[in-house]
Parts: sequence; C-alpha cells; structure tokens
Amino acid sequence: MSGWAKKVFWKETTVEAEGDGFTVRLDGRALKTPAKASLVVPTQEMAEAIAEEWRAQDGEVDPTSMPVTRSANAAIDKVAVQHAEVADMLAEYGGSDLLCYRATSPEELIARQADAWDPLLRWTEQEFGAKLVPVAGIMHQPQDEASLERLRSAVHALDNFELAAFHDLVSISGSLVLGFAAAREFRAPEEIWALSRIDETWQEEQWGVDEEAAEQAEVKFRAFLNAERFFKMSH
Repeated sequence: MSGWAKKVFWKETTVEAEGDGFTVRLDGRALKTPAKASLVVPTQEMAEAIAEEWRAQDGEVDPTSMPVTRSANAAIDKVAVQHAEVADMLAEYGGSDLLCYRATSPEELIARQADAWDPLLRWTEQEFGAKLVPVAGIMHQPQDEASLERLRSAVHALDNFELAAFHDLVSISGSLVLGFAAAREFRAPEEIWALSRIDETWQEEQWGVDEEAAEQAEVKFRAFLNAERFFKMSH
C-alpha cells in the first residue's frame, strides 16, 4: 500500500525481514512511504514499533498518533534524498547555539544559565574536541571554525534514520549541543528538554504560566521524546 490508508481495512499486521532491514506488512502487503518507496527500516525494534502503531488504529487512521511511522517515512522520503543538505542545515545551529547566548541580567538568571549550560559546553569539548565560547547578549559572535567543522563532521556521519531523528532533536530544542546530548545520552531526554527551556522557565517564575504557550511546549516536549526514542531505535 502507498501513502496513508484512510480507514482500517486490514486484520493482520506483521513484521518481516527485508533485505538488510525489516518491513511491516498489513495482511501481507508491505507498507510503503507517501512517496511510494518501500518502508524498510534498519532494526527489528523500529519495525515492531511501527507495527504497534498500525495495530492501534481503530476506524479512521490517525497519522498524528504514529510518530515512529512518520519519522521512518521522513528518513526514507526526505533525508535519504538530501542527506548532505539536511546535515549542513543542522550543523549551522552550532554557529549560534542556544547555549552560547547568555543573559546580561539579572544575576540569578545569569547564574542559572551558567550552572545548566556550562557542563554541556565542557562535555562538547571533551566529546568532539569542539570548544564553543559563551557570550553575553544576543549579538552574533563567531565561533572557532575548526570546532564547528568537527561538529559538522559528526552530523554528516549520522545515517538517514539517525539524521531524521536528530533533525527534530536539534530544531525542537534550538541547540546542536542539546541535540547531540540527547542522541549520545549525556542526560535523560526529560532533563535535556528542561535545559533547553531555562529562559522560558525563568519567565514563568516571574510572570506566571501562559496556558497557550504551555500547551505548545507540551506538544514540543512529546515530539522531542519521540525523536530521542526513534534515534535509539535506529541502531
């Protein structure tokens, strides 16, 4: 079958080996991506997760309830055909990483950012040999090109499925460093998400919680967790 089915029409969902990977079949018919490519994923764990999403559908098929399937489709239909472009786009986050731009006041927020983010910058230097220097204020400050190149090489080394997940980890958190920290399990994904929201949490403490913003943040948080899970399933 190609693309998304609109209604549940199948009775049996199975996982089978396919070439060097695994595929999911609905009543014996192999799933295909929206671009009609074969949906073959690298691990049995990922295939089983996709199968569970299809088994859970009832009546109308709801793509929003199928994050593993959607990420696999993205890896095959989008990342695989423009891997270098996606990797370059994500690597650009390193030149203006969230963790490098610090508040100029108040002192409490400055200290909170330093306590939360400095350990991650030290980890990045140890893990990649990439030293990123924090600056006060929002004016762009160039980072060391050799350091950025090391980070760029690490992004390009990701395979299509890893890069699909990494895209979400970086774009949702706004940080290449936090994306790598999640991908390499520096901390639990929930902790890394909290580190991406130091400024927002501070504002909430000062002015209260905006319900609409909180709802949007929760959607992003779930997407971040799904991306971290997909990355781990990729290998």
